[in-house]
Amino acid sequence: MKKKIVWLSVAIVFVVAFVLLYVLGPVEGPMPLWMSVLPPLVAIAMALLIKEVLSSLFIGILTGTFLMALYAGQSPAAALGGGVLRVVDTYVYGALFDSDHVLIILFTLFIGGMVRIITVNGGMQSVVNRLSRRAKSPRTGQLMTFIMDLCVFFDDYSNTLVVGNTMRPITDRLKVSREKLAYIVDSTSAPVVAVAFVTTWIGAELSYIQDGINAIGLDTSAYSVFFHSLGYSFYPFLTLGFVLMIILSGRDFGPMLKAERKARMAEAVTTEEDTIPQSTHIIDALVPLAVLIIGTITGLFFTGYDAKVWSEAHAGFFSKLSMTIGEANSYKALLWASLLSLLVAIVMTLLRGNLKLGKVMEEMVVGFKSMLNAVLILSMAWSIALVTKDMHTAEFVSQLLLQWSLSPVLVPILTFVLAGIIGFSTGTSWGTMAILYPMILPASWLLCQEHGLSVESAMPLFYNVVASVMAGAVMGDHCSPISDTTIMSSLASGCNHMQHVSTQMPYALTVGAVALLMGVVPTALGLPNWIAFLTAYVVLGLVVRFVGKKC
Repeated sequence: MKKKIVWLSVAIVFVVAFVLLYVLGPVEGPMPLWMSVLPPLVAIAMALLIKEVLSSLFIGILTGTFLMALYAGQSPAAALGGGVLRVVDTYVYGALFDSDHVLIILFTLFIGGMVRIITVNGGMQSVVNRLSRRAKSPRTGQLMTFIMDLCVFFDDYSNTLVVGNTMRPITDRLKVSREKLAYIVDSTSAPVVAVAFVTTWIGAELSYIQDGINAIGLDTSAYSVFFHSLGYSFYPFLTLGFVLMIILSGRDFGPMLKAERKARMAEAVTTEEDTIPQSTHIIDALVPLAVLIIGTITGLFFTGYDAKVWSEAHAGFFSKLSMTIGEANSYKALLWASLLSLLVAIVMTLLRGNLKLGKVMEEMVVGFKSMLNAVLILSMAWSIALVTKDMHTAEFVSQLLLQWSLSPVLVPILTFVLAGIIGFSTGTSWGTMAILYPMILPASWLLCQEHGLSVESAMPLFYNVVASVMAGAVMGDHCSPISDTTIMSSLASGCNHMQHVSTQMPYALTVGAVALLMGVVPTALGLPNWIAFLTAYVVLGLVVRFVGKKC
């Protein structure tokens, strides 16, 4: 009943707005830049209200195409009709025919097929049985999920898909809610990938930082700046600590507490794996999973290898490895590894004689189909990102918050908030970093020079700004219902997407607030970062102890 009322209210608003625009006639002049925030805001508000993401994203995209057509001189009726068509023929089409997006869809399908095959051949059940001997309580099940997340540190997509799919049968059996599983997977994957030295993120981060360094003529390396900025990367490190506190304490709060209590009171979930006849061989699952992980690392090394880098005598091994991974084509590496793992799973199943070829192919297609919902949501999320790009949403938000003359001390604080807003609105950490780094780094350095700060005084603020861009982007991404990694975490964990968003958001905002107030602000004022970290962890511990409740 409540959902019907919400839909009715939304429909009335759209009808009234359309009638008013029809009466006013065609709009003349350029579209006000503030309207660029409407498509993502409409999509996010709709998703939070009606708890359904596909239709919310469609309406958000339609809002953008309608406004752009209206301000191009079309009548409201023509703008609405043409806007509906442009949703598909311009933005969904554009999202699907982006080469990186196609690779993401393919390796998502391949991993879905591989997981399905190692499920029906009994391999996954063997893994579950083996892990279940150690994971005998909700706490140990969650802790094992967290540890596995830390192990798959090199890529956030691989992390969410592998860990979510592997641990779901175990956490189901231990009566851990799928919302909690999705939270652990999502809130561990991006933070650990963002701060680790050898990941698929490092290349983009270093390239953005290098561009900023070149713009201001700073005599240092991008890798050195990245390394020093880790001391100010409060949100990623605090998130990892907070996840561990939640797990070890057995306490939750907000919507997550309700989800966990519901899971504990329910009967043990009988997953599909339990109903499939098994001739269990743990190697049938471990080998394809190992091929996926090792294949991804090998592919990253192969696509990023540069003989000049490895011939440099003064560079250390980890520096060379990080530069290699940073230059790699992560999408190709993931595609190759996922395809190879799928083929290995098929061959091993056939050699075992568990299933005939025809049945294996049928099950592979079932695995592909299980990923269809994720592919649809990802396609719509990418489409609305294209709309926000065409409407210059991020530029408007950035200009709005940077138009005042500020003290250099305020720049890291503003940067963290701005990155969070853009990450939330666009649903992409990488896009947020690509937008902010080229703009914020030169501006912050120039501001320090204008206020007469020496290089020694300016560098800690500069490192803080570098870290705040990445940290704020990850926080905004964690809160956004249109984030691709949030969507994939929901999928891999078998959790309703909007349930995942609504249960994760209070935790992300809590850590974000502590990171800002106990980390970014005091260190910008000169407090040593180790004291800020210690204080922030204590505050988070107190939050878990006195706000959280036992399930």
